Amino acid sequence: MVARFKGRYGSGIREANTYLSQNYMVVDSSLLPEFLQVLRDQEQFDYCVDITAVHYPDREKQFDLIWILYSHPRNERIRVKVMIAEGESAHSSVSIWPAANWLEREVYDMFGIRFAGHPDMKRILLPEGWKGHPLRKDYGIIQQDQEWVQINLGIESGQ
Repeated sequence: MVARFKGRYGSGIREANTYLSQNYMVVDSSLLPEFLQVLRDQEQFDYCVDITAVHYPDREKQFDLIWILYSHPRNERIRVKVMIAEGESAHSSVSIWPAANWLEREVYDMFGIRFAGHPDMKRILLPEGWKGHPLRKDYGIIQQDQEWVQINLGIESGQ
């Protein structure tokens, strides 16, 4: 599979490896929509297990955005990773796996990464007026939106 993808996408496949018996590929973000579609349609990765991110604030492209996919017919997992910069959006994969809807909203809520073409890009866990994105490394460990807590709950933060 890796050889086929490298033949098809060339340097767009930045890295392909196996770690703890799970395959992963780092791909150029411009390839993402087509690459994910091919994984589903031609490689039988029919289930989007999760979409998550990791924040590296000191890098130029601060975020690793990761799709964890599973193939029922193959009984195999693969992770697809792209690197994106602050303010850059990724292509939505909701049209490929409808379950990606809530997963992408969670990534937006926790990291602030937007997905172009998402049908309802809004917070899913925190209230709409919440300030910040709690899983970013620049969001303090005990930080919370004290103003929101005071206005909406009528209590002091508790910090």
